[in-house]
Amino acid sequence: MPNFPPYRAQVVAEIPITTRPQRERALAAAGYNAFNLPANVVTIDLLTDSGTGAVSTAQEAAAVAADRSYAGSDSFFRFRSALSELTHYPHILPVHQGRAAERVLFSSVLSPGELSLSNTHFDTTRANVELLGAEARDLPCAEFDDLDSREPFKGNIDLAAVEQLLTGPEADRVGMVLITITNNGGGGQPVSMANLAAASRLCRKHGVPIFLDAARFAENAWLVIQRESGYRDKTPREVAEEAFGLVDGCVASLKKDGISPMGAFIGLRDAELAQRCETNLIATEGFRTYGGLGAHDLDRVARGLQEVLDPNYLGARAAEAERLAQQANDAGVDIVQPPGIHALYLNAGRLLPHLPAGRFPGHALACELYLAGGIRCVELGSLYLGTLDEHNELVTPAPFELVRMALPRRVYTQGHYDYVAEVLAEIAKDPGRVPGYRIVDAPATLRHFNLRMAPA
Repeated sequence: MPNFPPYRAQVVAEIPITTRPQRERALAAAGYNAFNLPANVVTIDLLTDSGTGAVSTAQEAAAVAADRSYAGSDSFFRFRSALSELTHYPHILPVHQGRAAERVLFSSVLSPGELSLSNTHFDTTRANVELLGAEARDLPCAEFDDLDSREPFKGNIDLAAVEQLLTGPEADRVGMVLITITNNGGGGQPVSMANLAAASRLCRKHGVPIFLDAARFAENAWLVIQRESGYRDKTPREVAEEAFGLVDGCVASLKKDGISPMGAFIGLRDAELAQRCETNLIATEGFRTYGGLGAHDLDRVARGLQEVLDPNYLGARAAEAERLAQQANDAGVDIVQPPGIHALYLNAGRLLPHLPAGRFPGHALACELYLAGGIRCVELGSLYLGTLDEHNELVTPAPFELVRMALPRRVYTQGHYDYVAEVLAEIAKDPGRVPGYRIVDAPATLRHFNLRMAPA
């Protein structure tokens, strides 16, 4: 059969249809920050793929039958069984979402002054490292510097840089290595199994723990099958199991490839580390058999982990992203190549060359997508990664000015994405009219969530 989504809609939700004056008022009231927009004025919501996927009838049936017992519920054992069979980790701890899993694990591994090395720490990951007084250091591979190249694994970690740190004067400071699959902060690019295996060998040699941020483990596995020699005949589950087997444990938001509105887990091999994490979990999140999750979410995840590894589903999702990527290119908008699966990353710096980094071209394009078509997405550029002075003026820009359009799982049809492409094409016809923005107020940490801006 040709490649098409292997599901159909049985329940639908209306989406808001708005006018440009309505959107102008809404964005101004939100301080020109998409995170402040109420959902009832957003038509196509591409802000995130986290917790925004459509659940299946099988997931909802499992949720209805969930066991709400405080300790030792049947729902927990189904949750643990699904993850144990996938990861083969002896210790599985449920947590309500990924950033909580990060906090629990990192506080059990890192000490003040230590380094966390990663292909790229995403926003809350970096914040959870820095709140411990540790330093998050990104070591993306050199191939990512060329946004246009079609190198297949631009999400890899720089192995030479890792080895240099593990053998150099800062070796004693390295507390852990964290590999994010796929590399969300690095353009949604996948990590190869060869790179992951080599990073694992380095960490074993130098006695440093290595973990996965495995929020998109299934999508990374699919891209490995498509792009890496020796994996063409593997199933997504086989590739994922191999990836989990190369590391000491993981954190994972299950709001992505668990296709659940809520949920996460910590998976570990080491019993002593698991005990420390469990104590922290019980004190701050919930008992070890629910971890702050409702029983219905435990069961939704257990089922979602089966559905996400279906090759028909993954193939259709990848094709959806590839088609939208081609439509963007045809409209004259460059993206980070090759396209990943969970999001497209628009090269806003190239589309809006009239805007300097200090006027935040990525944010400007994200605002224009909302004003022109009610499309909500988010900047990944100098607003997110740049260094500001005490007056909120940009001092050190980010290396790239990108916009992430995240694609929710099983939510939008091809017609919706065709509409996104049409809006993007209209903007690209006259990009010089897009204004820049200045920061009015911004917190010191995780500023992109809470800042307020104005047209410059």
